[in-house]
Amino acid sequence: MDEHALRALITQIQNGETTADEAVAELARLPFNDLGNATHARIDHHRALRQGLPEAIYGPGKSADQCVAIVAEFLDNGTGPVVITRVDDSQREALVGAHPGAVELGGVLSWRHAPLDGTRCVAVVSAGTADTPVGDECEATLTAYGTRVDRLSDVGVAGIHRLLAEVDRIREADVVIVIAGMEGALASVVGGLCARPVIAVPTSVGYGAGFEGVTALLGMLATCAAGVNVVGIDNGYGAAVSAIKMLQLADDAR
Repeated sequence: MDEHALRALITQIQNGETTADEAVAELARLPFNDLGNATHARIDHHRALRQGLPEAIYGPGKSADQCVAIVAEFLDNGTGPVVITRVDDSQREALVGAHPGAVELGGVLSWRHAPLDGTRCVAVVSAGTADTPVGDECEATLTAYGTRVDRLSDVGVAGIHRLLAEVDRIREADVVIVIAGMEGALASVVGGLCARPVIAVPTSVGYGAGFEGVTALLGMLATCAAGVNVVGIDNGYGAAVSAIKMLQLADDAR
């Protein structure tokens, strides 16, 4: 339940459209609902009220049956988008069979997308083709929450002319997410080329001295381009949420 849904429920009570018992039954699941020992999950229905976005589901470590049950709880007792990240093949098969209408991109499944806001855009800029899975996670999350995405792929600094050819597109975005492995230099370059907020995502792509993303992470943290924000290694979802909150803050200011 988000703020809009809560206000709507209060209005229904005031107008006599919902009884007190019906409202209590709906609110009984706040702030969370314990699905019991079979699922080992406590669903946080209050998160959108506290944080502005509903809880997402992290797929790894969960059985296919657990994923199906958790998604069912969100779909049956919520109003916002439902997102599950990094699903494997067995989870995907079970979820698509149990809950039709899923939108799939990379390892992300989502339902009940928010209306697309065509006035706002996040550029998702990836250094190499190997960074595509993290870019997919970003795009899938942004799209589920109603944010338009402009995707630029394979524009890493090893062939910087590919990036320079797209500078105008990057500058037109409201927020820029930069995804890069190896030494992570793309974030510094983009941060020096545009005035928009830049969120950098180091990836685990790279050779031995890349240390599975640690080198890219440290390079992004040490960037000389002021104002670059850095999330954890391979955390496309976290970068997308950060971008959405930046856009929400700008909307609130307007």
